[in-house]
Amino acid sequence: MDDLVWETLGTEIDYRCPGFDVRRDEVQFPEGETDGYHYVDEPPAVVVLPLTPDGDVVVIDEWRQAVGRTNRGIPAGTVEPEDRDDLKRAAARELAEETGYEADGFERLTTVEPANGVTNAVHHHFLATGCEPTAERDLDDNESIAVETVPYDDLLEAVIDDGLRDGRAVTAVTWYELLYR
Repeated sequence: MDDLVWETLGTEIDYRCPGFDVRRDEVQFPEGETDGYHYVDEPPAVVVLPLTPDGDVVVIDEWRQAVGRTNRGIPAGTVEPEDRDDLKRAAARELAEETGYEADGFERLTTVEPANGVTNAVHHHFLATGCEPTAERDLDDNESIAVETVPYDDLLEAVIDDGLRDGRAVTAVTWYELLYR
């Protein structure tokens, strides 16, 4: 596979904003030509599928400017530098901040690169069990989030009938189905 490798000759940030940068790498292709390659450079993230003791799912409805609508999903957010060695702590923090829920336990579901042709994003998916509303929400200034619980089977049905469009949530539900049901 070495004959497919691009060599990075240089890199710079073309645009910096909260949450991600747009990076431009000067690359040399295997055939010897060079060109610039732009991509979204962002820190790793955690995604949490939170289940209550009754088996319901804690979901969020959040405005998503990029698609111009409120989107149903599950808690997710950036892994802070102090959490890089403890992804479960990052998952617990995001769950509490976005929903006000805390979990009895966390289990890894999967790790994916959701769009590795245009971003270096890495999403670490976790199952959170025994979730109860015991924490204080602490939303970022650019988050507009409503929280509710729904039966798990309703969320699964939304995956099947295209009612759930958030790729992170679809991935988490799919992996939960593969591993636990």
